[in-house]
Amino acid sequence: MTKKLVGLVTPEERTEIQTLFERRNGLNELAKILTADNAELYEKLVKDMGETGRKFQSWWDNMAQKYQWESAEGGNWEINFDTCEIYLVSA
Repeated sequence: MTKKLVGLVTPEERTEIQTLFERRNGLNELAKILTADNAELYEKLVKDMGETGRKFQSWWDNMAQKYQWESAEGGNWEINFDTCEIYLVSA
């Protein structure tokens, strides 16, 4: 696996994706313990997971287009939240 620095985002952009990242992780943890017994809460969780997932993917799509990051077949980008650096990770 290789990691290559391909760009930077602003601190504001970093905070936006960090918030979505933490929310997505929190929802995934909640999904592990929530059962479908409480249908109303379960439906809300599923809806929220879908919305957060779409916002998360949209952020990456928009930033990749804005900054013209290098990409690779089967690769993905990751962010260093401390430095705002974007890395291309590929096999």
